[in-house]
Amino acid sequence: MSKIKILPEILSNKIAAGEVIERPASVVKELVENSLDAQSSRIIVEIEKGGRSLIRVSDNGIGMSHDDALLALERYATSKIYKDLDLFSIHTLGFRGEALPSIASVSRFSLVTRENAADVGTEIIVDGGKIKKVSEIGAPPGTMVTVKQLFFNTPARRKFLKSVGTETGHIADIVANTALARPAVQFQLIHNRKTVKSWPSTTHPFDRVVEVVGQDLAKELYPIGFDGGGISISGWICSPRVTRTTSRGLNVYVNHRFVRDRIIQHAVFQGYSQRLVGGQFPIAVVLISVPFDQVDVNVHPTKGEVRFTGQHQIHEAVKVAVAQTLEEIDRPQWRPRTWHPSAKSREFSALSDSVASYQKVEDRGQKVEDRGQRAEDRGQRAEDRFQTTLSYNQYPRPDSQRPAQQSPVWPKKRFRDLRMIGQFRNSYIVCESDEGLILIDQHAAHERILFEHLRDQSAKVEKAAQQLLVPETIDLGFRESGVLEKLIPDLKSLGLDIEHFGGNTFVVKSVPAPLTGRDVNPLIIEMVENMVAVGYAPGPQKALEQCCMIMACHGAIRANQQLSDEQINGLLKQLDSCDNPSHCPHGRPTWIRWDVKTLEKSFKRIV
Repeated sequence: MSKIKILPEILSNKIAAGEVIERPASVVKELVENSLDAQSSRIIVEIEKGGRSLIRVSDNGIGMSHDDALLALERYATSKIYKDLDLFSIHTLGFRGEALPSIASVSRFSLVTRENAADVGTEIIVDGGKIKKVSEIGAPPGTMVTVKQLFFNTPARRKFLKSVGTETGHIADIVANTALARPAVQFQLIHNRKTVKSWPSTTHPFDRVVEVVGQDLAKELYPIGFDGGGISISGWICSPRVTRTTSRGLNVYVNHRFVRDRIIQHAVFQGYSQRLVGGQFPIAVVLISVPFDQVDVNVHPTKGEVRFTGQHQIHEAVKVAVAQTLEEIDRPQWRPRTWHPSAKSREFSALSDSVASYQKVEDRGQKVEDRGQRAEDRGQRAEDRFQTTLSYNQYPRPDSQRPAQQSPVWPKKRFRDLRMIGQFRNSYIVCESDEGLILIDQHAAHERILFEHLRDQSAKVEKAAQQLLVPETIDLGFRESGVLEKLIPDLKSLGLDIEHFGGNTFVVKSVPAPLTGRDVNPLIIEMVENMVAVGYAPGPQKALEQCCMIMACHGAIRANQQLSDEQINGLLKQLDSCDNPSHCPHGRPTWIRWDVKTLEKSFKRIV
């Protein structure tokens, strides 16, 4: 007797349902995608008890004829693929031809559909995969699919469903994620005969984004854009001031298909580099358009993952699009307070002592002017890039909804133009602008300055290093000494000259100028321990960046350290020359602002 048997069609459909239909939200996803492929402009999703007892998706799409409706319930039947090559250039959301028969095999299912030119529609009733009735019926143009008692004949699957609230939440997420990328389509979600959410159609995609992510984020969203090499990227990202504790706020679409792609998520994080601390996740809507034959959407049964032909190019395009916009966001957006400096608050003199230990006194004036000019040049380049980004953006934000602070109203927004009031607890610099009160974290700000100085220093031929009169020795463990030995060439490019003395002992012969007078042993130990923890490959830029971050942290002025007016003014002016003056290398903000309205409201001056 043969041990291998051909499975009955109903059983094979149930197995397919196990791959495609995980929970009620999976049913909603498949049916909504079919409605969109049918060119619908209005989609209504009705559910009861979290989709356990009822799921109904109605649309006003092109509908189906009597014969097509019957064929749609056959496994592998589809109107979207005709030949082998079509599998490698899929331009629809659905294409497998498994959704309807799989859903019908595990539910009490009905399909009502009518083509626009037809006089009557077609109704098909299916019970657990068996067709019970086919008849003509009066119906509006479009399609309505009703799914009742999902998993009624597969109790093992039904018992794994979560609570009504949880399943409803998954369905709401599916509808919201789909609606976000389809602003021209009207969506409505109804639960237990009550409207949960309605998204009217709109000609302004930004309106739909705000409706989905929340009105309170409207002023924190900024457009991104990129166009080149067959790749087009648009969308919006939130200021680093607003984050989430999970990646749920990161919405990625490839050719209008919502996906969870690690490569793109990593690219977004790279664009936010040094702007987020550990455990923070950005809020973003990233819309990627690529030629259909350059992306494979057939890598997962639920079609939630994709694979790109030019994976590296996509990664870099997303990273650049995000980073360019963030560069503009990072520039301070305030109007300088008009004031006349007192004799105590002199024009600008470089930071002394630990604040500017790397700066020679005789070159101070020239270097300040050079840095100031470079800062203005960088600011102009950033503004030019931002304007280019806007021109690439397919969906620009309506002018009426563009945050006032996004469009530069005042030609100069510089830290040096703030009116310095003093220090708070010898840790925070208190300043004033026309918009309100500015607090600057002196350690975070100086850490950013030193980090960029060290980073730029590594690219120079002549290193600004301080030779030690008495070289320092350091002893490490076996693993740590192996890592440090590999790090020596990279550290030398920063001005930190270390030689292997033998065994696990090393000799430090010179340090970068900003670290003069600092205890170098704890710094080296921290760097090496970090490399051991994350792994180290010789010569990577990331390792060098990590070293610069640790050096900057050790070399920066500390909290509870009193600064003179001269030092504070020097710190503010050097902050102006930074590429990213708003965040320290670890992602913490360097400054915060309380606007006048907030302060007056706190004191009950305004309601």
